[in-house]
Amino acid sequence: MATPVGADPTVVGPYLARALGDQRWQEVTVELIAAGMSNLTYTVTPQGGSADDAVILRRPPTGAVLATAHDMAREHRVISALAGTAVPVPRTLHMCTDESVLGAPFYVMERVVGVHAVTAFPPGYADEPEQRRAVGEGLIDVLADLHSVDHEAVGLSDFGRPEGFAARQVRRWTKQWDATRDRDRPALDALAARLAETVPTTQRSSIVHGDYRLDNCLLDPQTPGRIKAVLDWEMSTLGDPLTDIGMMFVYWPQAGEDRASTQSALTTLPGFPTRLEAAQRYAQRTGVDLAELNWYVGFAFFKFAAIIAGIVARSAAGAMAGKNTSGYAERIDPVVELGRAALEDGAI
Repeated sequence: MATPVGADPTVVGPYLARALGDQRWQEVTVELIAAGMSNLTYTVTPQGGSADDAVILRRPPTGAVLATAHDMAREHRVISALAGTAVPVPRTLHMCTDESVLGAPFYVMERVVGVHAVTAFPPGYADEPEQRRAVGEGLIDVLADLHSVDHEAVGLSDFGRPEGFAARQVRRWTKQWDATRDRDRPALDALAARLAETVPTTQRSSIVHGDYRLDNCLLDPQTPGRIKAVLDWEMSTLGDPLTDIGMMFVYWPQAGEDRASTQSALTTLPGFPTRLEAAQRYAQRTGVDLAELNWYVGFAFFKFAAIIAGIVARSAAGAMAGKNTSGYAERIDPVVELGRAALEDGAI
């Protein structure tokens, strides 16, 4: 069996045996289950153990990364802090900051068994419209629970700089677009300028996930609508919680829509709440005024367009070997138009 890049089992096993105080881990098998440009995720199973004995190891991508990128200690910290709250997260087991072990910091957490719905549900799961509605409502309820966590009480008072968060985000992603321009896109420039001119006043600050959507959650195999675990916390911080709603809606097409930002059509299936219904449920759960939600949706599409432009630029520079980025450049202008329609026309 080939040694997984970034997590040599002959190193991981003895290290975990010492760190966890359990000699069962002396010999392990390691399987890479999520790769790409994000953090690397592995299943680690003790020799002779079953899937029930396995744990999950997370580390940054191999190769050079920015010092502030893929911060394992930060991701470990927020998941650990949320243990015991209403937000379902895996239980963390160990954090290693010694880069001599695997070449980068990493952490280990429990393996949560759940349904990972990306482009389809497994056969026989959430087949009924009422079950799919429960999935959509469960997704909203957990996000509302996250935004209601007292970040000071769970030890995250210094986890970010919530003051001026939205304006800072517009500046950050405008700089990102400026640095990765593939060609002149006046509509994208106009959207950036208009967002900067109309930043709303933040009503409240909270823990922000940063990339909250259905495929960053594990669903309960027996109970559609129950979220078993929220994953991928690498972009979390303290900030304006409505940025999470905006980004989630980028990935929430509804029946009859074929949008340039669509990664999955799951939310178009009969039963799923519409975006307006989702927004109303969130408002009822949190008491937040969503009168300016259109700005946050417009910003989310702007951010998404800037991300795509960055992928296009890296591909043109030959830095996306093995990744199929065909058609990405053609998606940018339609995404920008969705952002403009949200900001100017209120089309959330």
